[in-house]
Amino acid sequence: MKTTTRTCGALLLIAAIALVAAQGAGCSSEEAPARSSLQPDTQDASNDAPAMRSTGLPQVCNRGERVTTAPATCNGASELCDRTYDRVAVPMTHNAYSLVSGGFSPPNQTQGIARQLEDGVRGMMLDTAYFDPLAGADRTERIADLSLPDQMFLCHGFCTIARTRLLDELCTITRFLDAHPGEVFSIIFENRVADADTDAILRASGLTDYVYTHESSAPWPKLRDMIASGKRLVVFLEQGGGSPAYLHPAWANVWDTSYTFLNASQFSCTLNRGATSHPLYLVNHWLSPPKPENAAQVNVASVLGNRVEQCTREAGRVPTFVGVDYYDVGDLFAVVRKANGL
Repeated sequence: MKTTTRTCGALLLIAAIALVAAQGAGCSSEEAPARSSLQPDTQDASNDAPAMRSTGLPQVCNRGERVTTAPATCNGASELCDRTYDRVAVPMTHNAYSLVSGGFSPPNQTQGIARQLEDGVRGMMLDTAYFDPLAGADRTERIADLSLPDQMFLCHGFCTIARTRLLDELCTITRFLDAHPGEVFSIIFENRVADADTDAILRASGLTDYVYTHESSAPWPKLRDMIASGKRLVVFLEQGGGSPAYLHPAWANVWDTSYTFLNASQFSCTLNRGATSHPLYLVNHWLSPPKPENAAQVNVASVLGNRVEQCTREAGRVPTFVGVDYYDVGDLFAVVRKANGL
């Protein structure tokens, strides 16, 4: 009986020690649920995830004061306020980002985007692509371990040759629209990036505060109404588009002329892309290769003005966009003002 008593006592002591240990570990009387084999351990999963790389550059725009009181003018002229978006001609820069300072050779423009905006440019053609700045390599798809603003660039052809960071240039446009509430602006993206990434970078830039969404069956609004609503940025994609809806497919809305001319005698108003029934019309007006001396020949009123008048007669309507290289050479702004009857 002594042996039995000692044995029972030992068992009771072991049970008591086990109970105290369980309470000290914070256990409850309820059984802890088993971890499902379908739910990987958080620590293990984080160890398997790729380490994110970063350039250390800003990921969003640093915006200044947002002016809310609009002037009595629309795109600089009161006469344009009651005209619809599709019936107002605007100066547009071809490859607006392409400057010597970005390594582009030959460049398409002399002045940067900020100066273009201040001078009166109200439309830009921008070419987007993926690029890994840390590896110095072009990419055809989004890079998984690099933030989106760090990998989206403006490039003409290969980004390894020349490039400028997309977010930085978009922020310049955002700040301009913030400070100039009476201006309506347009972008045509020659895009080699996914639509979702275009949307994401526009959101990071703050430009989605201003985007206008056009319903295909609806008439285009007056500039006055776009300014009053605050929706005064119109965005087009040469490829894809439609999701989200403010990313308008370019060639379902716009038609354009050819853009490959070696001399002024080759200029024409012949249809290139889109359909002449589309509401928006782009006249491409530059010589290849882009050179200031070429712009000096063809951006003058006697050439550019005559061509815009010819295209207006043939189309039965004024062009929406007049696109040029070296916008600051010649008479672009005077030609556009005349086209608008100002």
